[in-house]
Amino acid sequence: MQDKRALYATSFSGCICSRLGPELINFTEPGKNIIYRTTSMYFYRLNHLLFLLILTTFAGVACAGVSPASDSSTASSSTVTDTESLEWGAGVARVNITPEEPMWMAGYGFRDHPSEGVRQELWAKAVALEDATGNLSVLVTSDLLGIPKGISDTIRDRLEEEYGLNRAQIILNSSHTHTGPVLEDALVDIYPLDDYQNSLISQYSRQLEDDIVNLVGEALESIEPARLYAENGVTRFAVNRRNNPAATLHQQTELQGPSDHAVPVIKVEDGSGDLKAVVFGYACHTTALNDYHWSGDYAGFSQLELEKKYPGVTALFFQGAGADQNPLPRGTVELGEQNGLNLAIAVDRVLKEEMRPLRSQLSTAYSEVDINLSPLPSREEMAQTRDESSGYSRRWAERMLGIMDSGESFDTTYPYPVQVWMIGDQPLFTLGGELVVDYAIEIKRIFGFESFVMGYTNDVMAYIPSARIIREGGYEGFTAQRVYGLPTTWATDIETLILAEVLKVAEQAGLKAK
Repeated sequence: MQDKRALYATSFSGCICSRLGPELINFTEPGKNIIYRTTSMYFYRLNHLLFLLILTTFAGVACAGVSPASDSSTASSSTVTDTESLEWGAGVARVNITPEEPMWMAGYGFRDHPSEGVRQELWAKAVALEDATGNLSVLVTSDLLGIPKGISDTIRDRLEEEYGLNRAQIILNSSHTHTGPVLEDALVDIYPLDDYQNSLISQYSRQLEDDIVNLVGEALESIEPARLYAENGVTRFAVNRRNNPAATLHQQTELQGPSDHAVPVIKVEDGSGDLKAVVFGYACHTTALNDYHWSGDYAGFSQLELEKKYPGVTALFFQGAGADQNPLPRGTVELGEQNGLNLAIAVDRVLKEEMRPLRSQLSTAYSEVDINLSPLPSREEMAQTRDESSGYSRRWAERMLGIMDSGESFDTTYPYPVQVWMIGDQPLFTLGGELVVDYAIEIKRIFGFESFVMGYTNDVMAYIPSARIIREGGYEGFTAQRVYGLPTTWATDIETLILAEVLKVAEQAGLKAK
């Protein structure tokens, strides 16, 4: 962005800047569908011409020539003092992903028939960002339980092929609503599906891939001048479900166990200073509802409330490290609405107060680290599980026995995605799977409590317990791995491996521990 503005200035002042050269014509990459870089993004910047002409004529500045962005660690320690350094590009898009016919709903194993109707439309939304030096990234949020590896890899491969975006530049986050559709190759053992439902799921999954790829393209094409701001709010309906049983919650005078009640907010303003989009998150299961009607749960109610209050604005929700957190009490539409309203109020309060402006400097990094699985159960132990179980546990054991008897080998590790963005001086961490709150707490302890942490991102393969939860056992540390179809539990070194990778990827993004 700075290079192009400098070019515009020289055309009016006669100044020649030697550093403005090949980069200005290398807007496209052969074979990549990124023509937007020379069309819509080129023309929107013409609105800077008058400002630059006045600047060069009356201030005697022929070509300010801001130097290329330094590493993010330098940016985070700098004070934002000039106007130009705040000027981002941002584009927003959305697509309706509500199934067109009754389908099996994701998240609960007790359901015994397909969906019955629509309470809220389901959406995938995207915000594309471009910093002052042309670095791009795209955040996609979705009203889905979780995007599994196969679908995520397909989407991200296509985004690289069609738009030149690598994995570091793409975030695919799911809200984890339990009133969305089942996706292909996700939690295959817990749903009693027939051939017809399986065919619907496959068709929906292919359409979803197309929808998200096209969505990202629309967001990129709509990039226009913007400013970004960040801050944390707070709301407290998330309850640690491991330590506070829902049945006796009304008797408790003090809640137990760790939670993360932060409400991270990114405000996107357009070039006129009007609100364009708001990105916000919370670390809590979206399980206020458990019926047969499509909805985004409390996160859907929050987005609807904010978009009602600010007409024309796109509200995007991302899920944090909420795997062991529930919205308690829960179970009724009214409670879902209440939680959604509470979250929207927390976001709105942040929007109305002073927020921290983000320098137009973007850094992204991504890696996949192999995390270890525990030793496999013996065939005898698996047969015992089959004989003594019912429902999804029995289906899981039967499938595992079939793999054993076929002579196929089981994986002993899993490629786990770790990602860090620096949006100006705002750190944003994304981790895959159903992430328990311990990870967010530890990341914030290491990098600062202003950090934003997302779980359920880029691949939702299973619950991701901490070392503490593995020692304690229970659903998140043991049983849930069967729900996701893993052959065994995670090894006890999972937290050490993941946090070590977070430190490495953060350093690649220009962020160091405090």
